[in-house]
Amino acid sequence: MRIRYSRWDGSQSVPDLDADEILSAISDDLMADGDLWSALRRMYQRGAQTPQGRMPGLQDLLKRLRKERQQKLDRYDLGSTMEDIQKKLDEILQMERQGIEQRVPPGAERDQKMERLDQMPPSPAGRIRALQSYDFTEPEAKRKFDELLKSLQQQMMQPFLQNMQQGLQNMTPQDIQRMREMMRDLNRMMRDRLNGEEPDFQGFKDKWGAQFPGAESLDDVLEQMGRRIGQMQSLMESLSPEQRQQMQDMMRSLFMQDERLEAEMRQLAANLEQLMPMDSMRQRYEFRGEEEIGMREAMELMSELQQMDELERQLRAAQDQDDLQAINPEQVERLLGEESARDLERLRELARKLEEAGYLDRQGDKTELTARAIRKIA
Repeated sequence: MRIRYSRWDGSQSVPDLDADEILSAISDDLMADGDLWSALRRMYQRGAQTPQGRMPGLQDLLKRLRKERQQKLDRYDLGSTMEDIQKKLDEILQMERQGIEQRVPPGAERDQKMERLDQMPPSPAGRIRALQSYDFTEPEAKRKFDELLKSLQQQMMQPFLQNMQQGLQNMTPQDIQRMREMMRDLNRMMRDRLNGEEPDFQGFKDKWGAQFPGAESLDDVLEQMGRRIGQMQSLMESLSPEQRQQMQDMMRSLFMQDERLEAEMRQLAANLEQLMPMDSMRQRYEFRGEEEIGMREAMELMSELQQMDELERQLRAAQDQDDLQAINPEQVERLLGEESARDLERLRELARKLEEAGYLDRQGDKTELTARAIRKIA
C-alpha cells in the first residue's frame, strides 16, 4: 500500500502527537543550540512536520484569521447599509402614492398630497424627519414606516443598551422614557467616578439589574457598552465621508422628538470615552465587496471583525510571550472553527505530554530535559 503525504491546506485532520513524536520534531533544534524553550517556542510558532501530516502552529492560525477577515472585507459593500434604508423609504413613499390614488378623489386635495410627497427631501435623514410629522393616507405605508423607524431606533440604541432583555423590540414612549432614566442614572455613576467619588452601583443594580444580566460592577457595564459603541464607531469610520454624514444626520433624525434622550446618549458616550478610551475598539475597515448588507447585519459584522482583531492580539501576544493560555479557545472555535480550536489544544499539550513521558523535569520556574530524553535524542 502506498501512502502519499501532501502539503497541509487546512482540510486534513492531523492526529495528536505522542511524546516521542514531539521530541523527534524538536530534536534538530535541540541539537543545534540545546535550548529547550527556544525549540518549543519555534514549534509553537511554526508547527511541525510529522509522518502523519503537518501540525499547524500559531503562525498558521494567524494566517487563517487574516484570510477569514479579508474574505469578509472583499464580500460586502458597507455603503449599501444606507442604500438599504433609502430603498425602504422609497417603497414606503411609493405605497403612500398608490394609497392616495386609490383613496383620494382627483382634485385639489390629491394634488396637495402628491405635491408634498414630491417635495420630500432626497436624503434618508431628511425623509425620516419629514415622515415623522406626515399625516399618512395609506395605513400600510404608515405601518411600514413605523416599523422601519422602530427598527432603526432599536439598532441605534443597542450600542448604549446592548444587554437589555426587553423594551427594544416594540419601543413605546414609556420605553424611551425608561431608557432615558436609566442613562441618566448611569451617567450619574460615571460622573461620580470621574470626580473621585464611589458610585452607588448596588443602587443602580437594584433598580436596573434585570436589564444587565451578568454585570457585577460598573466596570462590567462599561466594558460591555464600550465594545458595542466601538462597533458603531467602527461602522462610521468605515463609511465614506458622505455616507458617514448621512448616517450621523439619520441618527439625529431618529430621536428628534426626544432631545433629552439624545442629550443623555451624547453625555454617556463622552463619559465612557473618558473612563475607558476606545481607540483599540475603533477601527476603520476597508470594504471592497459588492454584496449588499443591512444595518442590523452590518452591526453584527462589526462585532465579528472586532472579535477577530482581539483574537489577533491574543495570538501575537502568545508568540511574543510564549503564553498560549492567553488565547481564548472558545473565541478560536467561534471565529475559525473546531479544527483550529483542536490545533490550539494540541499546541497547549506539547509540554505536558513531554513531562508526563518523563522527558521534562520542572524545578520551580526552570524546566530541563531529563537524561531519558537526552538518550532518546542521541
